[in-house]
Amino acid sequence: MTDYSFETLAIRAGHERSSFQENSEAIFTTSSFIFKSAEEAAARFSGEEKAHFYTRVSNPTVSCFQDRLAALEGGECCVATATGMAAILAVMLGVLKAGDHVVSSRSIFGTSTLLFSNYLKKFGVDFDFVELSDLNAWQTALKPNTRLLFAETPSNPLTEIVDIKALSEIAHANGSLLVIDNVFCTPALQKPLSLGADIVVHSATKYIDGQGRCMGGAVVGDKKIVGEDIFGVLRNGGIAMSPFNAWVFTKGLETLSLRMQAHCNNAQKLAVWLEQQDAVEKVYYPGLANHPQYELAKKQQTGFGGMVSVVIKGGKEKSWNIINKLQMLSITANLGDTKTTITHPATTTHGRLSQDQRDDALISDGLLRISVGLEDVIDIQNDLARGMD
Repeated sequence: MTDYSFETLAIRAGHERSSFQENSEAIFTTSSFIFKSAEEAAARFSGEEKAHFYTRVSNPTVSCFQDRLAALEGGECCVATATGMAAILAVMLGVLKAGDHVVSSRSIFGTSTLLFSNYLKKFGVDFDFVELSDLNAWQTALKPNTRLLFAETPSNPLTEIVDIKALSEIAHANGSLLVIDNVFCTPALQKPLSLGADIVVHSATKYIDGQGRCMGGAVVGDKKIVGEDIFGVLRNGGIAMSPFNAWVFTKGLETLSLRMQAHCNNAQKLAVWLEQQDAVEKVYYPGLANHPQYELAKKQQTGFGGMVSVVIKGGKEKSWNIINKLQMLSITANLGDTKTTITHPATTTHGRLSQDQRDDALISDGLLRISVGLEDVIDIQNDLARGMD
């Protein structure tokens, strides 16, 4: 369906109707599939015959989601996983070996930092962390054994942005792969593969679902690295997505473009309002002209996203006071929901990092991360104002 627009692909791509000719995508809640003969079973297990035989490996509902997301990202192949962190782990296990080196942005989800520093290092993979937007820092950190570069853009939670095209050129000149976490933008706002990235990872739990219902992740890229190397981790490691969750995500993709436009509109209005509040020291949002990568965001993205982070004067005590006086916003670490959510990163999403790691990532005690939902923005502002007054 290469001739169709994003919105059409989000509704139509990947759906192969069963013999019942259903209009809405079906949920195949089965762990296994029946074979007509021993010969057919052997052919499917060996890969000689391409067909579903066990849901840990493939399932029609999961395949529909994978094919649809691959079409939206512009990739050849997609592998769906149980969670977003499972997607990142699958990439690392599928691509890296002992002795390899990875350069990562220091501005990433706290659990990603811990996965790299506390676990993958135990298996002989070395990591260096650099400032996301500093291309010279990326270049300087490269080594002959650097296998991949990993970045979130925009970053979690400060919405920092890197020039994906320029970073891909740095990676490829060194013979390295570029992996981009696209969770904040989704393909509705940004397509890293078209800018030179080799692999895109998602936490489908966030905007792809859009209503905070299910856990899931995805890896998108080419048929060799994603379709064989990373798929092999899924097949043998058992980190598969459930058919029900895949169905929820597939339906979420249908409204992704509309929702992301609405998230962007609300976030822009909220960011401007927050800048005017006496309790606020700093606002992080790519749609503000004073954001360091504002011009890059306009060029690289089709919208500024739904995530706003804000530093409150008075540190942890004042920021917690704002949270505790809320009556509507959801106090939770999830994001990408139709409901506006708020969290204090220093004690939640990045709370298990050391103080030095938090300082390096600019996670201060006064920082609040707001995932701006689809409520009336005036109601969101009024709820936050309760704790700021």
